Amino acid sequence: IGPVKAKFAGEVELQDMIEPTSLKIQGEGKGGIAGFAKGGADVTLIEQGDGTLLKYTAKAEIGGKLAQLGSRLIVGTAKKLASKFFVKFAELAVETKT
Repeated sequence: IGPVKAKFAGEVELQDMIEPTSLKIQGEGKGGIAGFAKGGADVTLIEQGDGTLLKYTAKAEIGGKLAQLGSRLIVGTAKKLASKFFVKFAELAVETKT
């Protein structure tokens, strides 16, 4: 993110699963001197014709050097990463279905 480069080690957990309609994704990672990141997403799945509409609301908390960066840069990067995650999730879900 911007001038801060780091690798994060962490864990992600699925919680409050109500199959097949909703779940929560919670995660936390530590990036050494860069700081930490934790957050999650509330995910809702809605049947829609021949497919499924996936809606999500993501939230994040950061600390360390990452927190010193401008909030606009952090929010933009968080949205980009969440979008990439759910695009990949959708691709894998279609592969699994077929």
